Amino acid sequence: MVRFIVSILLGAAATFLLFAFMAFLISGGEGRNEPPPPTAAIEIVSQPADEDTDVRRRTPPPPPPPQQPPQTPPNEPDTSDDAGMNLDLGFEVDVGGTDTGFSTDGVATDGEATPIVRINPRYPPAAQRDGINGWVDLRFTIDETGGVTDVEVINSEPRRVFDQEARRALYRWKYKPKIVDGKPVRQPGQTVRLEFNLDEG
Repeated sequence: MVRFIVSILLGAAATFLLFAFMAFLISGGEGRNEPPPPTAAIEIVSQPADEDTDVRRRTPPPPPPPQQPPQTPPNEPDTSDDAGMNLDLGFEVDVGGTDTGFSTDGVATDGEATPIVRINPRYPPAAQRDGINGWVDLRFTIDETGGVTDVEVINSEPRRVFDQEARRALYRWKYKPKIVDGKPVRQPGQTVRLEFNLDEG
């Protein structure tokens, strides 16, 4: 009986000590009244720019010297086809009785227009291969500078075989324009026949 009472007393004393110890831990112990440690100060120091830095300045290159545009050679009448067609290629061009000679006289006088550059038309390869002859009647205008404009086909035989080459050649002809009262004038309504004949020899 005495042991039982002693055990109860020892258990009660141990329980009391445990509760007291837990209360002490919850309250923060002995350091609960101490002030918090001081916060360390952080200093931010900006580094000043280095004034002795060598700054490189790029100097723009000098502008290139102005270039003179190439001189354009004076335009000359294109007689390459004429020179080529003067060879014996097996056909001739008849201009219907007008003066077709080349004139080198630079002095213009009152009178009709005179051809000074005549380009013979090319013979169409298909017509030459098939041995076809023919002619083309053309109407055109001579302007104040002696150029040929407004070329149109009046009639042709056979139809549309030689038309294109005849028109292309006539556009390249040059005339000495007609002079009236010392001034060149237009001459509309001019006609010419270009004949395409293969050389039978």
